[in-house]
Amino acid sequence: MDPQVTAQADALARLYLFPFALKVLSAAAIWIVGGWAIHLIRSAFNRAMRVRHVDATLTRYLDASANVLLKALVLIAILGVLGIQTTSFAALMAAAGIAIGAAWAGMLANFAAGLFLLTFRPFKVGDVIAAGGTTGTVREIGLFVTSIDTPDQVLTYVGNNKLFADNVQNFSANPFRRVDLTAQVPSSVDLLDSIGRLRDEVRRVPNVLADPAPSVEILSYNAAGSVVTIRPYCNNEHYWQVYFDTNRVISRLYSRTVVA
Repeated sequence: MDPQVTAQADALARLYLFPFALKVLSAAAIWIVGGWAIHLIRSAFNRAMRVRHVDATLTRYLDASANVLLKALVLIAILGVLGIQTTSFAALMAAAGIAIGAAWAGMLANFAAGLFLLTFRPFKVGDVIAAGGTTGTVREIGLFVTSIDTPDQVLTYVGNNKLFADNVQNFSANPFRRVDLTAQVPSSVDLLDSIGRLRDEVRRVPNVLADPAPSVEILSYNAAGSVVTIRPYCNNEHYWQVYFDTNRVISRLYSRTVVA
């Protein structure tokens, strides 16, 4: 081989190949060390969240966001080592972020609303709520949507932004709730006597609380007689059982009264 060609090849290798190889090795080292550092940071973060008993879904939110941010920083460092201008790359990322944000405005609103729901905690998994036009039991609070099982066992997904922007009724927040029913009392019936008997019957309905005591009061009058309101209290899990049992008591009592 021509010594001159060999010398030129060695010069080119020293001038271009070796520096490029060094950059590639440096980039690989940054990727490996950066990945290891990200793993340590995420592990420490998750341990801190567990120690402070932070909601698991909120922890996953923050962990995923931190993971994306840290990997983006590592990528920018690698590009800088390889000699690629990161200023223009950062500007490109910012422009892409604005474009994606404009296109995904609804999705980002749901994401942000999910963070607020987990921070302010108007409800949690397992609560029975009415919000966003849906009533049911919360199965999961996700990144963008909350899944709710309705009473007829239909799984419904509601956007977090709709839940956060709407009024939320949490039926599980208090230890007990009131059942509201009404009954038409014929004018031929002794009203005060029937109210007393109805109150006694309702008190004997299973799972009706003694304190606060159930109330039976005159609500209004009409051409057919009087309308009374029946209001027993019960624990949340017994609501529908008390509701239907009380209806049966009302039907049984006034059917006997009318026949008599």
